[in-house]
Amino acid sequence: MFYSIQGESSFAGRPCVLVRLTGCQMRCRWCDTTYSFYEGEWMSRAAVVQRVAAFGCPLVELTGGEPLLQPGARPLMAELCDAGYEVLLETGGGVDVGGVDPRVHRIVDLKCPASGEAGNNHWPNLELLTPRDELKLVLAGEADYRWAKRVVEEHRLGERLPVFFSPVHGELDPAQLAAWILRDRLPVRLQVQLHKLLWGAETRGV
Repeated sequence: MFYSIQGESSFAGRPCVLVRLTGCQMRCRWCDTTYSFYEGEWMSRAAVVQRVAAFGCPLVELTGGEPLLQPGARPLMAELCDAGYEVLLETGGGVDVGGVDPRVHRIVDLKCPASGEAGNNHWPNLELLTPRDELKLVLAGEADYRWAKRVVEEHRLGERLPVFFSPVHGELDPAQLAAWILRDRLPVRLQVQLHKLLWGAETRGV
């Protein structure tokens, strides 16, 4: 758990408490938080809420790993909402996002082919998302871009909610991704990881 500047999504740039939960069923090729697979400490929901309160920040995000693998994640988010926090959920897209408190902003990371995990996307999630939610696709190259473009167009996602295309750090030039988006006039937003620009790609706890 740490206090930092939110690095992604439409909330990027805002101070945020990030609660990183342990465990993930996916093994994305470019994962930058592999330590979350196994590291961490057991805490009760009450202890988490108490520690969050100590930061004095109104914005909280549950992330991972895959936070929805933890059975306490959904009730924890509801408790944080009840306490008056603005709550974000960043999920890997392989777990059903149904049953999450409707006050929570769900940020779903749909896996592209180069991740090695596109076969594990939970596609019914796309029909559950609302305008207050967000969809993120991390792209490693042109093949991923073509795949993501097709998904956005076939599901008319740009008309339904904010969609973010993010380049894999160190693999896809953000300027190249910008050129493709502009060329195709896609209704998506280009996103770079702000925290990596500020503190570098190897720094943890930011």
